[in-house]
Amino acid sequence: MKRILAVIDLQNVFADLASPWFTPRFAEVIPPIHRLVTAFGDDVVFTRFVAPTRPEGAWRRYYEQWPFAHQPPDAPLYQVVGAFNPPSTVDATTFGKWNARMATRVGGAGLVLAGVSTDCCVLSTALAAADAGVSVTVVSDACAGVDDESHTKALDILRLYAPLVNVTTTAELLG
Repeated sequence: MKRILAVIDLQNVFADLASPWFTPRFAEVIPPIHRLVTAFGDDVVFTRFVAPTRPEGAWRRYYEQWPFAHQPPDAPLYQVVGAFNPPSTVDATTFGKWNARMATRVGGAGLVLAGVSTDCCVLSTALAAADAGVSVTVVSDACAGVDDESHTKALDILRLYAPLVNVTTTAELLG
């Protein structure tokens, strides 16, 4: 089965030590993600979490809590980190990146997920895609959580969704 790699939210806002959303093991996932991107070639899509122009519903409270993040999509904090230069991205104002554009890009292929954070955007994307009937693989060592405990818990939750969701390592996937 053909598979598409989705690199979830590998953005400055999660890489920058000074950011309130800094992901501590962000730098550690760059090498395995490079390996995956190289292996998948043209079958790679990068996603970005971006703020909505006008938050609605519970998102209003969210941006009241995180006012620094209410910036336009072209703000430096929302750009993909310099280690990668994707020609385009699938953007979403939600944690989950399984949206119409992603579904069109994936088509009938399987979905392989890497990126940040395991316990938020990766988890939300994996579950929505699995609910849509997509075979999902999460690459554990190519994902980072807000902390180690949350990363591990999210992977444990994802394993409960087998056989819809598979958790593996970069070496196992590419081996």
